[in-house]
Amino acid sequence: MHQLSGLDATFLYLETPEMPMHVGALHIFELPPGSPGRFVTALRKHMAARLPVAPVLRRRLWWMPLNLANPAWVDAEPDLKQHIVEVRLPPSAKLGDGRRELEAEVSRLHGTLLDRSRPLWKFHVLEGLGPSPDGHKRVALYTQLHHAAVDGQAAVALANAILDLSPEGRAPQQRTSRRHQTFELGMTEMLRGVLGGQAQKVAGIIRELPGTVGTLKTAASRAAAGAMTQALGRLGLPGGSGQPGAGALSLAPRTALNVSVTPGRAFASVTLPLRELKTLARAHGATLNDIVLTLCSTALRRYFQKRRALPRKSLVAAVPISLRTDAAATPGEGNQASMSLVSLGTNIADPLQRLHHVQAASRAMKSTMGGLKKVLPTDFPSLGVPWLIEAATALYGKARVADRIPQLANLVISNVPGPPVPLYLAGAKMLTNYPASIVVHGMALNITVQSYDQSLDFGLMADAAAMPQVRELADAIVIALDDLAALPQPGEAGHPATPVPRTLTSRAGHQASVAADAAKSAMAGAVGDAVGKIAGGVARAALAGAVARVAKPARSPARRKP
Repeated sequence: MHQLSGLDATFLYLETPEMPMHVGALHIFELPPGSPGRFVTALRKHMAARLPVAPVLRRRLWWMPLNLANPAWVDAEPDLKQHIVEVRLPPSAKLGDGRRELEAEVSRLHGTLLDRSRPLWKFHVLEGLGPSPDGHKRVALYTQLHHAAVDGQAAVALANAILDLSPEGRAPQQRTSRRHQTFELGMTEMLRGVLGGQAQKVAGIIRELPGTVGTLKTAASRAAAGAMTQALGRLGLPGGSGQPGAGALSLAPRTALNVSVTPGRAFASVTLPLRELKTLARAHGATLNDIVLTLCSTALRRYFQKRRALPRKSLVAAVPISLRTDAAATPGEGNQASMSLVSLGTNIADPLQRLHHVQAASRAMKSTMGGLKKVLPTDFPSLGVPWLIEAATALYGKARVADRIPQLANLVISNVPGPPVPLYLAGAKMLTNYPASIVVHGMALNITVQSYDQSLDFGLMADAAAMPQVRELADAIVIALDDLAALPQPGEAGHPATPVPRTLTSRAGHQASVAADAAKSAMAGAVGDAVGKIAGGVARAALAGAVARVAKPARSPARRKP
């Protein structure tokens, strides 16, 4: 029995009509000339051939008695006519590039829950786009995969299983499996599996407890040392950090994003040139993820400034981190990720200082989380957990608790490495790969980024009530790239780390000295004139007083008192 891990099952328990827990993506494809028939038919045929190498698409949930513990996965034969459907876009999609119509359709579809009685995935073929500039037919695909089945890297591995490197495709290599297929579980098997699995998980926690305590102690010591370094930096004392406050996080400031979410969604997409972003990262000694965080920070600052709602404190991003020890995830793996916090420096007006703040904050996060990755749990005992989490989630949403309590973060920003070469699906070339992720109570915006070929594709998913103008934020990311490209780089004039040439320094020093001497002379002359005038005035007043006393007649003796 393959029971869901604690982390995987949590995505099921947290799901409500207001918080769908599936991830996905919007892809635009270009069909080869002379493509016969409908793309949805070709895609169903293609997926039927790839299902054997994509086990995550061939399983469904089997619930435990009374929902007392995590459900298990059992085998299933998906009905591709139910899992791959066609959607017609409005006629206006043919007039331009169709981006606005595609984003509106993704906004509508993303709020629809997946059917839990079937395998937890669905593909929507979006027909009705206008042709490409060279006249080729275009079609879009919006995919849904439940987060209980995959995380970001597992979704990339699944994409590698169903996508090809050429229009001709490939014959997938299948390994003969001796595993007996299980389409349902009996009561005895469920009870034995649940009780035995829970005992093993408890034993594992006890066995790993000493190492976990030691790792946590080391991490706490590092965090305390970092806090002391930043405190010394703020006081200007020796040993202080040059970036005070970058790694010392507090509660996130209250914004329009930190509210209870509604069933509505608003989606927007952005494509940026990957080569330019990597060049900027190398020039500033930053990582590509630092650049992504800085672009989001600059765009958020501009968005909230326009509405006169920019907090005085920096916005804080929740950033997922992978806990995988092997980067090559298999298509059947579930979630192996956790969450960290990064200060975005949105309260810093200078864009270069904001970039440096994000770099320092990112380094501080990695330093703290690096040792914790091996002890952060992805599985744990689940007896009674489904009832507890589902009840707490329902109460949290209905009572609108997120509107009242402080939040740890304002939004989610995730950066997932993607394929570096063009890919094909059922003979069609994939042009874009915009991620579509999850928003939750208290964090009504999720910005997920994935590299593809020569581009970096941004998918912005927001709660429709909290941020209906998410397209405006997407446009601000494009402007933020222009701002970043205009910054002085190390070695260029105007950069704080660029030394001033000695000849210029001596010339400037000589000019400053001459100016200072002239200022001193002028000041001395002015002071001398002022002193002379004051002294002359005092002397004239004293002389006049003396003359007055001499000229004054003496008093009569008769008027003197005895």
